[in-house]
Amino acid sequence: MLQSLRIRNLALLEEVALDFEAGFTAVTGETGAGKSILLGALSLLAGERADKTIIRQGADTCEVEASLYFANPKGMDALLAKLDLPSCEEGLLILKRSLSREKAPKITVNASLATLSALQQIGESWIDFHGPSEPRRLLKDSCQLELLDLFGRCATQLATYQYHYRKWVDLIEEHKRISSGTKLSPAQLDYLQTQIVRLDALELADESIGALERDFQRMSQAQALIEISGRMAEGLSGEEGAQSKLAAVLREARHLQVLDSASSELVDRLTSISVEMNDLAGEVTSLAEQLQFDPEKAAQLQNNMDAWLEMKRKHGGDLVAVIKARDEMRHQLEVQGDIEGTLLRLEKQIADAYRLAKNEAKSLSDQRGKASKNLAKIAAKMIAQLGFEKSEFLIRVVPDSALGPMGDCGVEFMFSPNVGEAPLPLNRIASSGELARVMLALKTVLADLDQVPLLVFDEVDANVGGEIGNVVGQKMAEIARGHQVLCVTHLPQVASQATCHLVVDKDQSKTRAVVTIVPIQANRKTRISELARMLGDRTGKSAMAHAEKLLGKSG
Repeated sequence: MLQSLRIRNLALLEEVALDFEAGFTAVTGETGAGKSILLGALSLLAGERADKTIIRQGADTCEVEASLYFANPKGMDALLAKLDLPSCEEGLLILKRSLSREKAPKITVNASLATLSALQQIGESWIDFHGPSEPRRLLKDSCQLELLDLFGRCATQLATYQYHYRKWVDLIEEHKRISSGTKLSPAQLDYLQTQIVRLDALELADESIGALERDFQRMSQAQALIEISGRMAEGLSGEEGAQSKLAAVLREARHLQVLDSASSELVDRLTSISVEMNDLAGEVTSLAEQLQFDPEKAAQLQNNMDAWLEMKRKHGGDLVAVIKARDEMRHQLEVQGDIEGTLLRLEKQIADAYRLAKNEAKSLSDQRGKASKNLAKIAAKMIAQLGFEKSEFLIRVVPDSALGPMGDCGVEFMFSPNVGEAPLPLNRIASSGELARVMLALKTVLADLDQVPLLVFDEVDANVGGEIGNVVGQKMAEIARGHQVLCVTHLPQVASQATCHLVVDKDQSKTRAVVTIVPIQANRKTRISELARMLGDRTGKSAMAHAEKLLGKSG
């Protein structure tokens, strides 16, 4: 649920910090007061695109920040992990977004930088907007099918069908590709065969390729060590090496010793150096001999490594891509070897796949048929409570001869607002007010199945009033038993039933307009005054009495 929201320098709003509770929150205010600012802030945090014009005039930066609490954050944490973002600490999700006139926009999720795309994906999991345009979605076949599948819990059966449907479609595409493709020339066939032989010789597997790369690395290092140690041995014990030069110096020293006995110490030191140099030359020579390797094995290793590097360059850069390329070349050879036979086998596979998909489509259609009767019955009762006592609401599952991504049937919501009139498709009968109430009825029915914790309703109670407004408020309260509900409303009958009440006000008495958002549920007198204003007269006795009565009814 949404715990807190802080808005700074958004449109006409300078700054506000709001705390939210579970349940039903109503947002009221005069027309044009700025209620859309609150919804705009939530939209920004849900990933809606925005430009710098929303920044309050005179300010450099606009900021919106929210904290959300998830009692069970497992699903949100899985999404955050997928997006490479920090998980919810103690169930808290912190979202922050800022726009600057001079700098690039900035988004953070749990204090880590995030992209707009990531924010949009997260938004789909915590907030669902139902605005004035939402009921128009009911006119789309895809929306009607989505609502029916949600009610009928058809997701598993739909996924099973779509798996078989995709297999069927893929086989058809392969048949088309092979039947319309050109036959390979002898040279092309020879090339494929040669490539496959070379690839098979490499024993394409993680273990064998890993061993090849390790052995080649050792050989490369050994060769370098041999060359270095060889040069060192030559420098120490070669004809022009340090040993021969030191021997000449030692002979001269001994000659000096004969002439001058005082130089004996020099002879001893040079003798010691000569012995150490002889030992060193022997060790270097021994090292070079130990690093010797079989030239034939080295040549084979080099050839294999050259072949492997060539295949990586040709076929994708890693072992998985090379194996895939080899398998595709084998498939090409198999197909070219017997095109007619391959096409016949594919035709049989297509027929088998179609039967499976068709069976799954029938199961899905049957499940939708049962769900349509139950949903229509429950929704019709809800619609009657919303003012259409003599209305009729039906859901018709329409068979389709062809398989499609969603099955072999469509769905059509049928509605008659008046007694004696035959139900017609919604797009042929319903006004905007009728659509809004049909959508509200369906949302009430489906609320328990909706996993999104925060539902935002923006004036879905338009074009209704009186007792029907009271019923709309009751439906909002019902939905709020399983969700956090935020509703922008002009109806006092709706606002009075909210557990929390925010009032948006715009003050234009000074040099510039200023919008404020204030919670009033803790002050009964202030709340009665706001409800009286919504009834048409903030100071009128009858309006105040009516407001008192409305608030008393809601408890």
